[in-house]
Amino acid sequence: MVGKKNYELNKVEEVKSIKDLLQKAVNEAGDKNAFRYKKGEEIVDVTYKEFMQDTINLGTALDDLKIGDKHIAVIGDNSYDWLTVYLTVLQSRGIIVPVDKELPIKDIIYVLKHSDSEVLFYSNKFQKDIEEIKKEIPQIKYFIGFDVENDSENILSYKKLKNKGKEIFENGNKEFTEIENDQNILKMIVYTSGTTGLAKGVMLTEHNLLSVVYYGLQVATVYDSCLSVLPYHHTYEAVAGILVALHKHSTICINDSLKNVLSNIQLFKPEYIYLVPAFAEVFYKKIWATVKSQNKEGLLKALIKISNGLRKVGIDLRKQLFKSVTKAFGGRLREIVVGGAPLRAEIGDFFEAIGIDLLNGYGITECSPLVSVNRPKFNDPATVGVILPCCEVKITDKTDEGIGEICVKGDIVMRGYYKDEQKTKDVLSEDGWFKTGDYGLINEKGQLVITGRKKNIIVLKNGKNVYPEEIENYILGIPYIQEVIVKENKNSSNLCAEVFLSEEKSKDEVKKDIAEVTKNLPVYKHIAEVEIRKEEFVKTTTNKIRR
Repeated sequence: MVGKKNYELNKVEEVKSIKDLLQKAVNEAGDKNAFRYKKGEEIVDVTYKEFMQDTINLGTALDDLKIGDKHIAVIGDNSYDWLTVYLTVLQSRGIIVPVDKELPIKDIIYVLKHSDSEVLFYSNKFQKDIEEIKKEIPQIKYFIGFDVENDSENILSYKKLKNKGKEIFENGNKEFTEIENDQNILKMIVYTSGTTGLAKGVMLTEHNLLSVVYYGLQVATVYDSCLSVLPYHHTYEAVAGILVALHKHSTICINDSLKNVLSNIQLFKPEYIYLVPAFAEVFYKKIWATVKSQNKEGLLKALIKISNGLRKVGIDLRKQLFKSVTKAFGGRLREIVVGGAPLRAEIGDFFEAIGIDLLNGYGITECSPLVSVNRPKFNDPATVGVILPCCEVKITDKTDEGIGEICVKGDIVMRGYYKDEQKTKDVLSEDGWFKTGDYGLINEKGQLVITGRKKNIIVLKNGKNVYPEEIENYILGIPYIQEVIVKENKNSSNLCAEVFLSEEKSKDEVKKDIAEVTKNLPVYKHIAEVEIRKEEFVKTTTNKIRR
């Protein structure tokens, strides 16, 4: 990133509500595709006008049932129907409660009960659980199934409900379209993953969500079409992904399955995509494995060296030189935005070298979720970029290296945890500072650097703090190491690397290669023990390893 400087903010039109955001999109790009998705062998296109009307029809139907102002939960795979519910409730008097589809049924019941949800939209996968949910949570008035054909008691068909709303709207009921909400009231309750105890309900307002859109677009650049991959119950995709794309009037192509990401990139040919770093790691290793199998590893390295040299004198031939590599990504991909975990700098450098910006950002659900992001012309993959203009960041309790806990204040910070004053007080001060639980520093260029999670820190017997994520990034540079967790062996007090490999290696070989890639780290960060796993680590729904 030598010589790169930050530059002026992008100009963004401010909107006063989610409804205003959608209406502007309809006025300015009404006949453009808002969404594209696969239905069997067909691709379905939905324009901005059609999408807006679908939300009006559904919202009118919910108001007619007297449930438009309730806490409305939604659970299921990423789909157009899921997004219709989400944007409908954001425009209504109700509160949206996105539920993680990967949770065990007891945790789903906990979230629905704790959130005071009175309506549940659900996909076919959860039909078998409805009777148990009914029994456990009598407060739920209606269960609305995306795949249900006919109504029975309080189980309703989503399609029939939307059609009924259409009929009511066309007969003159325009109440839903006239709703005006206060930006600062509760609009969304998002439950954290709950890996350390029960999940907490993060309370976000419409102002929180709009701030991520408005200020996020001032520093970030998004293009004309994207592939929407990450789960919609996460704010990273639901807010920084979907709402930002709608304000930009992008076409959102819905990915139907994580195993189909690469094939869907080739099908829809998006210009940008939001992912977690694990995907970028897989793409990177797959490219090098392919060129190695074709005996073209030396050629690719030589082309990168030549291209980088030409770029220094203002000649950019990346599109031509790396066409055969980038066609695996549909041929139009300009940008991959990643967040949620550390990114190895060499991966960012590689993608930039072949003509695709790989931009790492940082966020946390309690901050709606975006705090900082790298910019295309001011990109340092060793950092998580520049802080959004609407917030302040301070580093507290710094070590000699300047590392401390990251605290955030501003328009993106949550109201608190739903029905949990104590946990709110633990992390949110009276003057608005939120303790993220993440450690890092701000470099001399004003970019935020993440060193690790507070709860993951290993404190050695000599008092030294070790951030396992830092060492893991070095180890992931070994081509055959697919996954790794660095931990402390409590019996020996040694650092141990638990690894999952893509090819068979002996423990001694792995240990030797790890020693080589970490040799420049301080001695106390060296790995003394290695464990080889037979299976992949268990992961969250965003493909992050559960520690």
